[in-house]
Amino acid sequence: MSEETTPRKFAGDRVRFGMFITVAGMVVFLIGAKPEWFGLDRSPVVGFIQTTVFLIGLGITCLGGYIGLAALWAGQEKSIVADIGLRLISTGYVISVFSGMADVFGMTLQKNPKVPFFGPWQAAGVELGMVIIAAGVLMLIPYHNLKKS
Repeated sequence: MSEETTPRKFAGDRVRFGMFITVAGMVVFLIGAKPEWFGLDRSPVVGFIQTTVFLIGLGITCLGGYIGLAALWAGQEKSIVADIGLRLISTGYVISVFSGMADVFGMTLQKNPKVPFFGPWQAAGVELGMVIIAAGVLMLIPYHNLKKS
């Protein structure tokens, strides 16, 4: 193989693509979480659209992180820890979505028919999901490759 077509070269391209997707997801997440930073705040409360936008941004961020970290394995078989990390990323995202959309799904403490509301319990659930996602990302890092470099 020539120097330009080595697996490391292709892995570098995928890592850059993953990083681009991750940054794009973070921008979408920030637009949903803090719209006032972009001059888009239209309501004093966090409503359905804002919650949906930051959850979509979180999903895009998770996808980009997975693409970038999976590329670091450069064709090697992933370890069991890395497979568990992928599942933790997915599980954390599902926890975040169901916690963030609890009022929309009807799992709420407030009496119906109130407007969907993102309150402290939903925020705690989303934060728990994000902690689980972070643990999964850390498990997906190929630490054995870092020792060789």
